Amino acid sequence: MTYKESHTLILNNIARFIDLTEVEKQKYISLLTEIKVKKKTFLIQAGEIARYEYFITKGCLKVYTLDEEGVPHISMFAVEDYWTGDMASFMTKEPTRYFIRATEHSELLGISRANYDLLFREIPKLERFYRILYQRSLISYIRRSNHGISLTAEERYLAFKKKYPKIVNRITQKDLAGYIGITPEFMSKIITKVNRT
Repeated sequence: MTYKESHTLILNNIARFIDLTEVEKQKYISLLTEIKVKKKTFLIQAGEIARYEYFITKGCLKVYTLDEEGVPHISMFAVEDYWTGDMASFMTKEPTRYFIRATEHSELLGISRANYDLLFREIPKLERFYRILYQRSLISYIRRSNHGISLTAEERYLAFKKKYPKIVNRITQKDLAGYIGITPEFMSKIITKVNRT
């Protein structure tokens, strides 16, 4: 069977960890919702309940919280072939603390909570895929937390640039500063210094 490009992308993502039969692939695709988000539009905002887990097929989104002064603290950027959402809100049906906003016109595939539960009943091996996905996400979160404690701002920037070369040129310097945890002015100084060396 021939699949749409977006469906091929998500099926290839899953195929890194588990094998699905053709029937299982078609069932999985049938449970997904196609979502388009214009640049600067919110996919979800703090206080809402996360009703989907998302897979990005095109574009770029940022996930962040706001502190008491309204300063954004970016926890991740999600581009093509990435998953995003707020798993805690999705699973507990409690309001999220996060904002997810498109920094580019974006296209996503979403799975609702009802279809997520149905998926595990109908294709149990997908539980393994999602377990691996969440384990990798947790490991990434722990490493990022450790970097925040043990690395300088310049080292955090260099680590980000090395790990995410496809993202670094797609985001603003201000957003990058929000991810690194510094002011945009200090971010500018670091970039200038790094580019000189």
